[in-house]
Amino acid sequence: MLASRDLSKRGEVLRRVTDLFIHGSGGFSDEQIDLFDEVMCKLVETIELAARVAFGSRLAGVADAPGKVIRKLAFDDAIEVAAPVLTHSGRLDETTLVENARTRGQGHLLAISARSVLTEAVTDILVDRGDHEVVVSTAGNRGAKFSTSGMSALVKKAQHSGDLALCVWSRPDIPRQDLLKLFAQASETVRRRLEAANPRQAALIRSAVADASEGVQATARAGSHEHAQALTNVHALHALGQLDEARLLGFAREGSFDKTAVALSLMCDLPIGLVERALVQSETEQLLILAKAIDLSWETTKVILILHATRGGVTKEWLDERFASFFRLQPKTARTALQFYRLRERGSRH
Repeated sequence: MLASRDLSKRGEVLRRVTDLFIHGSGGFSDEQIDLFDEVMCKLVETIELAARVAFGSRLAGVADAPGKVIRKLAFDDAIEVAAPVLTHSGRLDETTLVENARTRGQGHLLAISARSVLTEAVTDILVDRGDHEVVVSTAGNRGAKFSTSGMSALVKKAQHSGDLALCVWSRPDIPRQDLLKLFAQASETVRRRLEAANPRQAALIRSAVADASEGVQATARAGSHEHAQALTNVHALHALGQLDEARLLGFAREGSFDKTAVALSLMCDLPIGLVERALVQSETEQLLILAKAIDLSWETTKVILILHATRGGVTKEWLDERFASFFRLQPKTARTALQFYRLRERGSRH
């Protein structure tokens, strides 16, 4: 029967073999599952599309489904065959999902994005290779985990996409600095979508849109244990006269966004909101001005810049450009700009 050229007969044989396997699922030994795997792999190679679709749909939810045939179905060119397996089968490991996401089309990526659990290695590829629909689906998946670079890429893509921004904004795992960056750099259209999506905070968000996201920042700070701890520790150092460039360099080197922001705020005598925005906005001119105005060395400034750009990565060329700008900037000019920032911020609060 396996050698039969009649596709319908081969499809019927596969259906019966599948019935037998599903009926006994959970009671087979590894050797028995391997035997089913061998038979199923041979049968599925030459059956018609409709039979493959039915077979994949039935096997996708079986916990001990044969591994080789599940892989074969996942890599099937027909998305109708592959999708149920890619979305539901627990027999696909991370390595297989990564390979599939790297080599198959958008339909396969969309199916993967709907899995109940997604690891960072998989979401990195989905965000990088996926079209808009895939990225939105991935961002809206509460079982998805994102790497630092993956979350940064999501925030960047969300700046001009209202539906993606809504997904990112509603994720409980978005780091505070990425939330700030989203609001600081999002288009006006996207900001209006975010405002409309959260009626309970509508007044706060309207204020944030008009005031460079200060309201959103304040809310994010109020709910952040890391910020509260940084505020206590850094203020204590400042009160003891121990907050200096070496301390600031240490905060930046350890990658502490909150401690670095609080320290710069105190050392520059500026509101924390302005300093946070300088640390997350795409341009670095303001950050260079603050560093030069309080006589920070290039070494310290460079580490702060790396902290600023860590979520998007840095290159030697990028640092060389900032190095040149830093040394062209005159201390007197920087101090004048800092005084302007202070006056402007104080004026905005009256």
